[in-house]
Amino acid sequence: MSDITAPETARSSIADEAAREFLGRYRGGTRTLYTADLRIFFEWCETQGVDPLAIRRTHLERFRTYLEDDRGNGPRSVRRRLQTLRTFYRLAVADERIHRDPTVMLRLPKHEPFSADIAWLDRFQVGALLRTAAAESPAHHALVALMCMLGLRVTEACNVRIEDFAEDQLGYRVLSVVGKGGKSALMPVPVPLLRILEQARGDRLDGPLVLRRDGRQQDRNGAYAWVKILCRKAALPENIHPHSLRHSAVTAVIDSGADLREAQEFARHADPGMTVHYFRRGGNLDRHAAHVAARVFASAA
Repeated sequence: MSDITAPETARSSIADEAAREFLGRYRGGTRTLYTADLRIFFEWCETQGVDPLAIRRTHLERFRTYLEDDRGNGPRSVRRRLQTLRTFYRLAVADERIHRDPTVMLRLPKHEPFSADIAWLDRFQVGALLRTAAAESPAHHALVALMCMLGLRVTEACNVRIEDFAEDQLGYRVLSVVGKGGKSALMPVPVPLLRILEQARGDRLDGPLVLRRDGRQQDRNGAYAWVKILCRKAALPENIHPHSLRHSAVTAVIDSGADLREAQEFARHADPGMTVHYFRRGGNLDRHAAHVAARVFASAA
């Protein structure tokens, strides 16, 4: 397998081929994560002297212990790596490479993230961040605004090009975005955001929108550094990172009255459960559904 370089002793070439076909279904960051997960697992199989396609559930239970004890992975990381293997083996069964899925009845670690575990910003904190970014440069302002106002992922924001903007038949300014898995979406560009992006564009007619000081396109690592510096200048929490702004955007959308389906469309999530995970209300009891239930039944009593 081209992406996994563990030595071939116990595993078969069929396992390598199965891994290549599995990874070929994904792109970008997802493929990078899955490649790392399979590499770790294949290397562990080598140490155990077992072919990955001859694995049994008991082997996977031992692999889970290896991840927890030897590699020191937390519940969230262990669960994600095992979920990668679950998807890999389901495809292997579908492709008739194996006859039985060894991940059936495999126990996954429980991971229930609390709101306090996920960094995000409220509307006033986002406002402070936007003001700080505007004072830094038009490029800083545009990057932060794309993530806050459109909920773009950091890589999506960095990859925005001037040519990606257009005008639809009704006169709306729209932005074509290519997201995870190569999925494209057309998003409206509200006037406040458009003004910010026009400043970042300047007189240019094409090319990347968000440029570094050396004139090159900003990348993921540089965006993380920018957000860290801006948060420090704005006296915001130190644990804020670009993806925190996506959580903040989804929360703002729902808090402003959008229902879950609208928020899901905004975030471009395939699963509404992921949108719920992104919603960080922070214990706002004023909008708790208990008020609705009490009002409905009290009026009928």
